[in-house]
Amino acid sequence: MKTQFTRLRGMADLLPATIAPWQRLEAAVGHAMRAYGYGEMRTPLIERTSLFQRSIGEATDIVEKEMYTFSDRKGESMSLRPENTAGCVRAAIENGMLQPGSVNRVWYTGPMFRYERPQLGRQRQFFQVGAEVYGLAGPAVEAELILLSARLWRELDIMDALTLEINTLGDPDDRARYREKLVAYFNEHKSILDEDSLRRLDRNPLRILDSKNPAMQDMINAAPSLKDSLSDESRGHFALLCELLEASGIKATINPRLVRGLDYYSHTVFEWTTTELGSQSAVCAGGRYDGLLEQLGAKNMPGVGWAFGMERVIALMDKLGKTAAPSAPDVFVMGTDEVSAADSLALAEYIRQQLPNASVLHNTGGGSMKSQFRKADKSGAAFAAIIGGDELAKGLVTLKPLLGGGEQQTLPRTEFAEAVQNRINE
Repeated sequence: MKTQFTRLRGMADLLPATIAPWQRLEAAVGHAMRAYGYGEMRTPLIERTSLFQRSIGEATDIVEKEMYTFSDRKGESMSLRPENTAGCVRAAIENGMLQPGSVNRVWYTGPMFRYERPQLGRQRQFFQVGAEVYGLAGPAVEAELILLSARLWRELDIMDALTLEINTLGDPDDRARYREKLVAYFNEHKSILDEDSLRRLDRNPLRILDSKNPAMQDMINAAPSLKDSLSDESRGHFALLCELLEASGIKATINPRLVRGLDYYSHTVFEWTTTELGSQSAVCAGGRYDGLLEQLGAKNMPGVGWAFGMERVIALMDKLGKTAAPSAPDVFVMGTDEVSAADSLALAEYIRQQLPNASVLHNTGGGSMKSQFRKADKSGAAFAAIIGGDELAKGLVTLKPLLGGGEQQTLPRTEFAEAVQNRINE
């Protein structure tokens, strides 16, 4: 018996019948990034494990539980990237992009890998889009990035289903003061903490605030507030961000329990959330990570960015009925048995050259005219281009509408493309 290979759990096949919403999302991302002046960056899927241990934090769930990590032939620990902020920062430093006084606006897209339970909008191989800015401090660039994401949601027609939540984590000194208060508080309630929270208590206590354990919610809601540990400078930074968003027409909800799961954030953090996808509410998340760039070797260089999983956004588009149907060809080229495959193929190629933006499908399997029309109908093509012996001899092509009304007509080959374009425009 032959072995039947199947895809790994959490690894999805994207087939032609389901690819249309992905293409629509990718096109919208490209338009938005160009509008805001962001340049695309592409980095390797594999990085040294130490990069993620240093940037994300060894005490995070991603590093401790979710990374695909292995040793290469020289025994060095490598990992499939679980996110791409660290890789982009590494690439920017290594390639000399982060010079004093420079500003870089970059974006990326591609697969990421995390070994976690597959769920709606998240696979073990998932595709992510991100935008990053290096070299700009202050809340204005944070507002810019939020506006960039809002433009994308509007273009996809999903803005009404999303809510912007924001918070501030303050600077490292603020967080250190707050951490002391938080550890003391959670130690007083240690008997209530679950296993994950006990593990985080000494290494990453802010993550306990993110717990969804119902038995811990009352205790978490009564925990000390970070705002009480903020310096005047941090308070001013966050207040100005709120003013900028309001002036730009962006409504934001302040969520004091929003802390994000990665160690490198400071000051502003934000999430776009939805109620349309059940428990998977977070659609896009980001914030400021000034300390990460210095941690990885760039001196005094601020950074801020966001990322979203494409699967989650497409799930939301699908729930709201905003996904597009697979695109059908514009023209289906067929020939009678009097015409060779080479002649009909040449006609198809001629039409493609004359109509570079059209989709032209050639019937390469032969068959009777009846069977060819069945294939054309199944393809969803708008028009059939038919060539027979007489048409070939006289340089003519028959144009037959397959969808809607319209007369069949036979016309010179040189006029065919214009006739098809006119029909499409109608």
